[in-house]
Amino acid sequence: MDQDQRADIHWTEDGVPVSARFGDPYFSLGNGLEETRHVFLAGNGLPARFRPGFHIAELGFGTGLNLLAARIAWRAAGVAGRLRFTSFEAFPMAADQMARALAAFPEAAAVAGPLLGAWDRGDRVIRTDDLEAEIVIGDARETLPRWSGRADAWFLDGFAPAKNPELWAPDLLAEVAAHTAPGGTAATYSAAGAVRRALAEAGFAVDRRPGFGRKRHMTVAIRAP
Repeated sequence: MDQDQRADIHWTEDGVPVSARFGDPYFSLGNGLEETRHVFLAGNGLPARFRPGFHIAELGFGTGLNLLAARIAWRAAGVAGRLRFTSFEAFPMAADQMARALAAFPEAAAVAGPLLGAWDRGDRVIRTDDLEAEIVIGDARETLPRWSGRADAWFLDGFAPAKNPELWAPDLLAEVAAHTAPGGTAATYSAAGAVRRALAEAGFAVDRRPGFGRKRHMTVAIRAP
């Protein structure tokens, strides 16, 4: 993989990975796992909406924490079969960087072995007894329009809109809507007005909810059935 396509990371004294390219941390400086559960799981009505064949899609794979949190919730819900998960990532981390980041969350690290092993081998399709995941490498503005899938729930987890505007552009969020099943949902930590307007213009019903930690608000969106 070309060096320009890899994540460029520096670490805080507390062990939080920060993107040097975007100047933004990969997860909450408070508790990244609880942030994922608040924003992306609860924001999408999960695990209550889980059913066989449920499909999550994501903009911004990062450390893999969101995937692992979803897998933990899927296991706890006792749903039959595999959780389907597709993530779009332009600048992937190396396996050792992911492992270092995930070490901060023992619950996630405990189930990360298959992901990290596959990632280190260069696999981008990962299958276990309860997970079928694909991480699509490349600019989502190019890869998402070519994707044939439709998700039941979206995790919109790019870096902050002010620092990574490409992942929040109206054209890309329109593609998110086009690849969302009827009645499907999306959630993001961002409450930026431009993001909410773009989701609404794409056909979502948009709502603002209390955010995680020090963030006052977050955004959830529902596509008409």
